[in-house]
Amino acid sequence: MRNFVKEKLRNGGVAVGAWMSILNPSAARIVASSGLDWVLFDTEHGPPSFETVDGLVRAVGGAGALPLVRVVWNDINAIKQALDTGAYGVIVPWVNTKEEAERAVTYCRYQPEGLRGCAPGRAASAWGVSSAEYLKIANDEVLVVVQIETTKAMENIEEVVSVEGVDATFIGPSDLSASMEHRGEYFHPEVVNAMERVVDACRASGVAPGIAFGRGVDHLNSLIEMGFRFIGVGSDTGFLATGCRETLAKIRR
Repeated sequence: MRNFVKEKLRNGGVAVGAWMSILNPSAARIVASSGLDWVLFDTEHGPPSFETVDGLVRAVGGAGALPLVRVVWNDINAIKQALDTGAYGVIVPWVNTKEEAERAVTYCRYQPEGLRGCAPGRAASAWGVSSAEYLKIANDEVLVVVQIETTKAMENIEEVVSVEGVDATFIGPSDLSASMEHRGEYFHPEVVNAMERVVDACRASGVAPGIAFGRGVDHLNSLIEMGFRFIGVGSDTGFLATGCRETLAKIRR
């Protein structure tokens, strides 16, 4: 099973996904089979352990959306564990410089191109391939996404996205707005201007511009029009609540 999200982004397409927080295998599989391109298990701000993520990645296997993991930090051990679950890619937070982006890519690749520890069995079984096949394709197929969420990252954005092996960026509006002294104003005009600069830099380097969330369907469509192509469009809890509210609103009581 190849990484169709990475292929879609490489070909200029839009890949949309959802944040998973219920952490139940059945719920995760339902969301993954809904038509999304990817689902994201968050170990930076979320509670799941390595064991929990491992089970959830396997639970969504073959459901449709590919499982991704946001790691707690740009750390070789965190990235190794995430990929060894069989995740098809990682989102790496707080990447501020070219050197940090290079490290993220290196941690995602087996030697000699990188430093990922070579124990392919679990990941290979999650992908439905042999260990030998996984070793052949993993360096090319694993999606590497770096988060842009500080003014320092903005200062270095052209260098960050110039790094070979970075497939997409992922703006964190919460942290970026706070770093720009607009905490809580996720889409303040100055923040939006910074976002547009990220989109322009990504286009120039052939990297997919991404963003963690929008403010509803209309705003998400405007973000796509702005040029974002790797986009978080909601969460499992949000979809559940929205569906419930919409149903109740139509019932005469």
